[in-house]
Amino acid sequence: MTAPVGRVLLRVKKIGFLSFGHWSEAPGSQVRSGSDSLLQSIELAVAAEEAGADGAYFRVHHFARQLGSPFPLLAAVGARTSRIEIGTAVIDLRYENPLYMAEDAGAADLIAGGRLQLGISRGSPEQVIDGWRYFGYVPQEGQTDADMARQHAEVFLEVLKGEGFAQPSPRPMFHNPPGLLRVEPHSEGLRDRIWWGAASNGTAAWAARLGMNLQSSTLKENESDKPFHIQQAEQIQAYRQAWKEAGHEREPRVSVSRSIFALVDRQDWMYFGARNQDEDHVGYIDADMQAIFGRTYAAEPDKLIDQLKEDEAIAAADTLLLTVPNQLGVGYNAHVIESILTHVAPALGWR
Repeated sequence: MTAPVGRVLLRVKKIGFLSFGHWSEAPGSQVRSGSDSLLQSIELAVAAEEAGADGAYFRVHHFARQLGSPFPLLAAVGARTSRIEIGTAVIDLRYENPLYMAEDAGAADLIAGGRLQLGISRGSPEQVIDGWRYFGYVPQEGQTDADMARQHAEVFLEVLKGEGFAQPSPRPMFHNPPGLLRVEPHSEGLRDRIWWGAASNGTAAWAARLGMNLQSSTLKENESDKPFHIQQAEQIQAYRQAWKEAGHEREPRVSVSRSIFALVDRQDWMYFGARNQDEDHVGYIDADMQAIFGRTYAAEPDKLIDQLKEDEAIAAADTLLLTVPNQLGVGYNAHVIESILTHVAPALGWR
């Protein structure tokens, strides 16, 4: 059951990591090239699975020294692991051909044995001006780029149903099955494993009506004067209400992302001992949107447990994604994940 806003309810959770895949030649960075980022992402997923985590998720950014093309990475992780969920948070659909993306997603999901959990969205502020135009996509007259992303999402979701829609050639190179054709390869069940990264209560409800799961990040549109975790819990509540009203048969899933560090050794204290930000922050991520940014949690395990008990959005979600400082390397990030799984999650009823 779901906890109403204002009341914390312990619930078992899937716990995964979320990596932005940064690389740079800055002092101290252990990820100095695109090759480093990709290969270490695979190794971190393997290490996380061995530690008992439930998911390996990756952020997608274009025109940046980060992970820009997710499907080769997802397929490689799928081939090297056997249990954990493999996903994105999120793919910016302003840049995507939804049919080609359905082919890539189907192939990666089949390689992974049906473990993909794809987060998609309108995306975030970019490194370049209107970067999607360089990829060949322009909103139709009267549309915004956000409208274009939602339109791409609707086409993508329709194609993932696996129904034929394309008229076959009367003189095909290869024998066709009867009827209209679909894009291949098709992976059964992937349609139910698509998530929408929502920044507002309204887009969360829209995602629910379309039958997508919900991803909510470490920031959202600032829609009231309440603390971040309460605004996010209200967003989850609005999403679940819209899901119920839509009459979907399955249970939806909801994830939230957090920066959480258990300080259990000297290295933890060196990196994050001064990072426990017990307040939210408000700012603008573009000219038109005031956002509220959630706090960072960094403390000894017993203090961390007490702090996290008060986070109503984490309590309401079934999946928690731990944002990891990937430039600190595979070994340290595996330690960060394992510390939460070992020292924090059991006491909160997440395990």
